[in-house]
Amino acid sequence: MSNSILHLPRDENQARGIAQYAIEFCRGDLPGPASTVLGKTTLFHLDSVACAVAALASGANAPSILRKEALQYPSDAGAICFGSSIRVQPEKAVLANSSAARELDANGTNFGYNPRTGHQRGEFGHNDFYPVVLAAAAEAHRDGAAALKAMVCLDEIRGRLAEVFALKDHNIDHVLHGAIASAAVYGALRRATVDQIESAIGLVVSHYVPFRAIRAGQQLSDSKGASAAISSEMAVNSMRRAMRGFVGPADVFRNPQALFCVFEPPAAADQSPFDLELATSGDDFAVMGMHFKLGLYEHQSAGAIQALIDLLSSHPQVLAEAGEVENVRITIYEPAFSIIGDPAKRDPRTRQSADHSMVYIIATLLRKAIEQQKASWQELMLVPDDYNQDALCNPRTRRWMERIEFVHGGAAYDGKYPDGIPTTLEIEHRSVGTLSSGLVMYPLGHARHDGQGLDELLTLKFERLAGMGVEDPAELYERLANIESLTSEEVAQLYGFPIRGLA
Repeated sequence: MSNSILHLPRDENQARGIAQYAIEFCRGDLPGPASTVLGKTTLFHLDSVACAVAALASGANAPSILRKEALQYPSDAGAICFGSSIRVQPEKAVLANSSAARELDANGTNFGYNPRTGHQRGEFGHNDFYPVVLAAAAEAHRDGAAALKAMVCLDEIRGRLAEVFALKDHNIDHVLHGAIASAAVYGALRRATVDQIESAIGLVVSHYVPFRAIRAGQQLSDSKGASAAISSEMAVNSMRRAMRGFVGPADVFRNPQALFCVFEPPAAADQSPFDLELATSGDDFAVMGMHFKLGLYEHQSAGAIQALIDLLSSHPQVLAEAGEVENVRITIYEPAFSIIGDPAKRDPRTRQSADHSMVYIIATLLRKAIEQQKASWQELMLVPDDYNQDALCNPRTRRWMERIEFVHGGAAYDGKYPDGIPTTLEIEHRSVGTLSSGLVMYPLGHARHDGQGLDELLTLKFERLAGMGVEDPAELYERLANIESLTSEEVAQLYGFPIRGLA
């Protein structure tokens, strides 16, 4: 299938362009994505559901609270929460379900990098927003094929925005791109008009801008994991409000008082700061450049994890004589050095802080590898128990944390991101000497890794995470893997499977 692209230049009303694109895409007027794109999106959705089940089954605070909140808003025409058959107001189902999917910080990631177009602003983002599609599909009686295409559309909009505008450069949280995409796709599935979707996008950008204050502080709070959920709740609220007739700000990407032009003034008064391209057919969709995590860890630590696994697998003497390890040095790029190397993260006391602490992640992997005398992704995959209170305070992990040095590699590393995750890990061992991983760019799970062994590990990850809450994770996997063939009634109840411990 040949690729075709919709160009939305900076001197046009891009909010209307996104609205029209979402309507035509979800209505089936465009040629649509190749089967490889649908397959990749199915895997990311599967992965997000496993993460959600594990978060709820482990009693994670934010998704548990937000799920209880959602169940207080019943609606016969609404959507369901994970582990419930009760229909609730759609924005509340989205709030609860997106929070569950995101809470463990273990689902897919994008890096805002497109070498084909040269759009490489490097904004982060995650596959947190599929519950928006499921809620809209339940309300609008859409089948699985329509829902899967809408997921592709949502990832395309937020993924391409991440390539052209770096919200993090202005201390704005990356979930805003997902909220814009959520408003557009929810509206498209609900058969909103272009005017209504433009109003909803204007409302989101003008009234509900999340700042990165939620990610600052000595110990991170529930707000970090719930950011996408709260923003998508507001996106659905804005879209429903616009469908009732409320008119929001128009042409918001070119609005001189909106954040895009305020933070990055365009060359001319009638422009936005960027051109935008959206795929309409073929396999050149943003989701194809997104990355899988193979456990619970901040995505920028994947290079160091791969480097450690490679070194320990190649030099088993290091594990056999672990007491001879003097030092572990990790060299990495910005912004990873500032985010997961933040000195505040050297003493994490919450899971939200620990999964953003490079020293905790690598020290935990070292401890597990030494205890098992094995080092592979299968043995070392990080799961929720690796972040419980016993694990956070494990004295052996804490001793390893003291031996880990974190170094900024400077321009030589910074220039290789966001193409890859440029990382070098060195182990100084009294018997073996100094071992170096060399430069790791594309760890397993990265979109530019050759993918060998990925499917097996994703299945294992699904079994371990979903198995925390469901009796038969293989049966759930099969149902989710066949989403494209589900009826509208099956889609509406897709998240209603029982989860242990949930009423």
